[in-house]
Amino acid sequence: MKRTLYIIGSLVLSILALQAQAQVSNGLYRALTDANSARVVALGGLPLPVHDGDLQTAVFNPSAISPEMNNQLSLSYVGDFNLGTNFGAVQYSHTFEKLGSFATSVQYYNYGAMQYASESGYTDGSTFNVSDYAVTLGWGRELTDKWSIGANLKYAGVQYEAGRAGAIGVDVAATYWSYSNWAFTLAARNIGRQIYCQELNVNNLWLPFSVDFMASKKLDHLPLTIILGYKDIQHWNKLYEDPLDLAGYYDPITGEYQEPSKAAKFFTNLGCHLVVGGEMALGKNLFLRASYNYETHRNMGVPEARSLVGFSAGFGIKIKAFQLDYARSRNNIVGSPNFLTLRIDLSKL
Repeated sequence: MKRTLYIIGSLVLSILALQAQAQVSNGLYRALTDANSARVVALGGLPLPVHDGDLQTAVFNPSAISPEMNNQLSLSYVGDFNLGTNFGAVQYSHTFEKLGSFATSVQYYNYGAMQYASESGYTDGSTFNVSDYAVTLGWGRELTDKWSIGANLKYAGVQYEAGRAGAIGVDVAATYWSYSNWAFTLAARNIGRQIYCQELNVNNLWLPFSVDFMASKKLDHLPLTIILGYKDIQHWNKLYEDPLDLAGYYDPITGEYQEPSKAAKFFTNLGCHLVVGGEMALGKNLFLRASYNYETHRNMGVPEARSLVGFSAGFGIKIKAFQLDYARSRNNIVGSPNFLTLRIDLSKL
């Protein structure tokens, strides 16, 4: 009975959060929305519906936190050599017999030195720093051989020159896996709001809230796991009117806006919610991964230029107590960040 109540409670919290916090966020706190572990990035940057004891999956999907993660340490580094930005993350997990399994993480985003400039563009060479950070404490428990639940408590902060702000948020998630190698995850992330703000002109207090539904299927006769995701359930309309008109909706002669058809709007919105990925095992110690995000391709690509914007890919290698993962994500036409994660099973050392 208690297990059933746990599951129902998690789902109810997700529904209440969906109703109460469907507001648009203030755009701050990137550390709460951007994945930095290589495996998660390569597979779409969403809560992964997997249950294989990989600590990397814990930040976005607390229901994946399990005893198999006990005494694991994960170190992640993200570098964009074109933009000069550097991100890092440290994760650790430990299991207590009576309390359950816990995972903690610290994420830090450094955007490099920015130059001061006047309204006319004059600069004297002086610089200031811009950074984001987040600290997360997660808990997970397996209720049955098919159900697990979890929650994250997180604090996020930003420092933009003299401006500072901080926020507190919560994630809740539930995962169900079947004997036919299907797994399903429902996660409500970033339920919370800003708690203080200094010298930043921010009126919206809400965090970048989202509800994601994920499914995975491990094929029976091929070492391949297919991952499908429907993200941002709380917000259907993903369309916006582009002032640059890159898609060519304005008539160049009359200047009138040509409204897309209802069918075009529906399928474009649907595509912006979907993410598809896959992970193939080449033996027991080598993994290849790839994913595609249509919304990223649509928003960050250029219609006249063919590109791989929206695609992410990577690989993983296991060597005894170590696992090294690499990913490269094409987020825009300018640069592609490189993600590197080293996971260490301290118990095996």
